[in-house]
Amino acid sequence: MMSIYSPSVITQPPYQRIRSVHSTVKAMSDRTVTAAASQRKSSSSAFEARFSLVLALASQTSSLSQRRTFLMDLATETSKYLFPRRFEPRNFEEALMSVPDLETVKFQVLSRTDLYEIRQVEPYFIAETTMPGKNGFDLNGASQSFNVLAEYLFGKNTTKESMEMTTPVVTRRTQSQGEKMDMTTPVITKRLEDRDTWQMSFVMPSKYGSSLPLPKDPSVAIKEVPSKIVAVSAFSGFVTDEEVQQREAALRNALKNDGQFQVKIGAPVEVAQYNPPFTLPFTRRNEIALEVERKEE
Repeated sequence: MMSIYSPSVITQPPYQRIRSVHSTVKAMSDRTVTAAASQRKSSSSAFEARFSLVLALASQTSSLSQRRTFLMDLATETSKYLFPRRFEPRNFEEALMSVPDLETVKFQVLSRTDLYEIRQVEPYFIAETTMPGKNGFDLNGASQSFNVLAEYLFGKNTTKESMEMTTPVVTRRTQSQGEKMDMTTPVITKRLEDRDTWQMSFVMPSKYGSSLPLPKDPSVAIKEVPSKIVAVSAFSGFVTDEEVQQREAALRNALKNDGQFQVKIGAPVEVAQYNPPFTLPFTRRNEIALEVERKEE
């Protein structure tokens, strides 16, 4: 590098010496600025790298936390089906039955026989829809209705809130007067006598009470079911329309000999199904229910 005091500069004419000195100073200044800029860039790059690393670690931590929460929720929900509960059995068939450990309608057993039990059912709310087709247990119609109600339960509502699943699913046959439904479970299918149609309903989680979000689907209605007394007979296996007719007739016939309760006039039959489709037939719990009232003394 040429110094401003080197002999070649001193021997130059004055105007050339001034120009040379100016050029040399400018070059030194440019190198100084470039070095400073390079240092700042290096410092900035290091900061950006550290900041990116922090963001990556935070994102990974959040992702792990979300996965951990999801896995915990999945394990909790799965355990409700892997470790089911059982009702107090009346016979060997009922001893094999199990139901998922989900919320269900609260009731008190008033009396029991070998064929049925009498329950005092507490009030509850339901989401209800009318089923397509003429049968209550047609696979296609039941699936469509179940999906409609499940969509409401899991977020297709005015608050987009996902609610907990309850049990059982109830299919119900009712009279055409449009009277309120009254059964102890989450899904109810009911047949309208003069139009030969059925309705299905889900029992709503009790924590919402009357403050349930409204459905977006106009085919879904929210109703309150008042406290009722019902006679219930349990059976296992898969439900068919023919079996419902037979078991309803058997229950009605058995109740004729009950000393305290009688079937309420116009009472529709309700069928409660507690288990998911993958449950083994002999461990499934289904119930036939009829509303009853105390006999006058």
